[in-house]
Amino acid sequence: MRTSQARVRLPENFVKKLVKKTGQNLEKEVKKEKLWCGRHVKVFDGSTVSMPEPKKNQEDYPQPSSQKEGCGFPLAKLGVLFSIATGAVVDIVIDIYRTHDVKLARCLYHFLNPGDVFLSDRACCSYADICFLKNQDCDAVVRLHKSRKQQLKKGKRIGSCDRLVTWAKPKSKPPGLSTEEFESLPENLTVREVHYYICIPGWRTKEVTVITTLLDAQVYPVKELVKIYEFRWDVELDLRHIKTSLGMALLRGKTPEMVRKEIYVHLLAYNLLRTVMWQAGIAHAVDSLRISLQETRHHLQNFVSELKDVSLKKRKKLFQIMLNLIAHKPLKKRVGRFEPRVKKRRPKSYPLMQEPRSILKQKIA
Repeated sequence: MRTSQARVRLPENFVKKLVKKTGQNLEKEVKKEKLWCGRHVKVFDGSTVSMPEPKKNQEDYPQPSSQKEGCGFPLAKLGVLFSIATGAVVDIVIDIYRTHDVKLARCLYHFLNPGDVFLSDRACCSYADICFLKNQDCDAVVRLHKSRKQQLKKGKRIGSCDRLVTWAKPKSKPPGLSTEEFESLPENLTVREVHYYICIPGWRTKEVTVITTLLDAQVYPVKELVKIYEFRWDVELDLRHIKTSLGMALLRGKTPEMVRKEIYVHLLAYNLLRTVMWQAGIAHAVDSLRISLQETRHHLQNFVSELKDVSLKKRKKLFQIMLNLIAHKPLKKRVGRFEPRVKKRRPKSYPLMQEPRSILKQKIA
């Protein structure tokens, strides 16, 4: 009961600020040689989390409209901004399930610092979004949206499958923009279009076209742009770590406030693990992104009881031993690894719930 009351008293904004602070402090530790082309890169991705179905949760985070009332669970949509140098969460926004990724991303643009590179999938590949980022002195690397055609036969050729093309301002105001925002957009926008192929067996994506505002092919060659976009896929593994390894996929909060606090606490734990991984990597000259997060969590759990009941001198010694164990066996780079997209474990053969439980009970009775 006391634990429950303490969770209620814990200020929501305080936990959210801790998440941002831990991510920002870790970003400050990154030296220039560990940056991508000397630039800080922030990558955006969206995901969802499920929660219990009390009335308050359903009102604030309603279930998908495709499900009948009483047959689904409330869902919240997350937009998360990661640092590719540290893997830590820089910021997050929470909204209802029906929110488009681009709306979440626009809520996070003002958390970028001048000179940052924003990395995202095709959801943020719009004329307006690229202009918004340029207005903040940031650059963009995004995948070409499927509604926009490639222009590799037009523009100025600067390399094989690499061109500078000019986009024209949309003739009508896109949904989601205010009249003032639309009128402030420039009439033309020059971007760089890079097209390449993926020849890895088992990958669904075979061709990728990247749009970027990094126009200098000497400073930002195609090889580096291909490399950076690979991190866009890696961020999905970071979200999987948070949802699966740390247990954020199925939340337990019975009110919207407790749900949000639970999300922030999971992200805070993730950032603290990333901080320990970073310290282990620096101490033993290992890439912190190649250290196993799950192994770090296990070692930290094993050392917690020892660290809290000893003197400061011994605590520092134990902490260094723990860092040595964490960095001892980094993950191997399994280039070209692929697996069939199938599930081996058979689920139970119960039918899906198509009616509320109360109605099903009446039918059985």
